[in-house]
Amino acid sequence: MNKTMIYLLWAARLGAAIILLQTLYFKFGGEAESVYIFSRLGVEPWGRIGSGVIELIAAILILILRTSWIGAGLGLMAGAIVAHLTILGISVLNDGGYLFFLAVIVAVSCSVILLLTRAERLPIVYSLLGRRTTPTHS
Repeated sequence: MNKTMIYLLWAARLGAAIILLQTLYFKFGGEAESVYIFSRLGVEPWGRIGSGVIELIAAILILILRTSWIGAGLGLMAGAIVAHLTILGISVLNDGGYLFFLAVIVAVSCSVILLLTRAERLPIVYSLLGRRTTPTHS
């Protein structure tokens, strides 16, 4: 991996982790915006607290170089993006789409992490599947 890719990987890891960690204050603190969102989804308070716990674990995994692909692969923001597009709307409580935008940034960052760490994780995935460490091309 060249220097540019290493910097890109670090930017993606830090960006995703910082956003995930920053939103924990609102989820665990029971801030009105979070309570509103999870009430609309019909999963308040356990959905809010549960998603916060999973996001905390994902952020920690993303910050650890060897496990960043696991945290990124949890796909947490897929649920947030779908909820915004189907139930909540892009703008929640007149935020101008800020929370939706953060979810998209985390999703893109996690996609970059998965793309750039594929060489490190493929041998692990193949060994878990009981296959050789490199795929054969027929």
